[in-house]
Amino acid sequence: MSNHNHYFNASDLAKFPEIGRVNKDLADKFFSYYGAVMGEGALSEREKALIALAVSHALKCPYCIDAYTSTCLQKGADEAQMNEAVHVAAAMAAGISLVHSVQMNNKIDELSI
Repeated sequence: MSNHNHYFNASDLAKFPEIGRVNKDLADKFFSYYGAVMGEGALSEREKALIALAVSHALKCPYCIDAYTSTCLQKGADEAQMNEAVHVAAAMAAGISLVHSVQMNNKIDELSI
């Protein structure tokens, strides 16, 4: 089966630098910012990679999941830590969905009065 029959092509991740092909200035600014954010700081690069892996799952980006699975392993995270980070993202997503039920309850209360 051809790789072109899928929306997600793992080989496309290597093409990410091409985002600047029509606006190099903005792409350069993004990559500069991105590099600064992901570098060592108050959080270690390993901690940032785990956060990025969790966000990758929350936002459902297969390219980022591939990239940050590799990065997490390279930065010394193990499978249990990575799995726990994904569970944190899942729990947050569930909580974020469920907390909006308060708005629903408020509307029910408003309409029931």
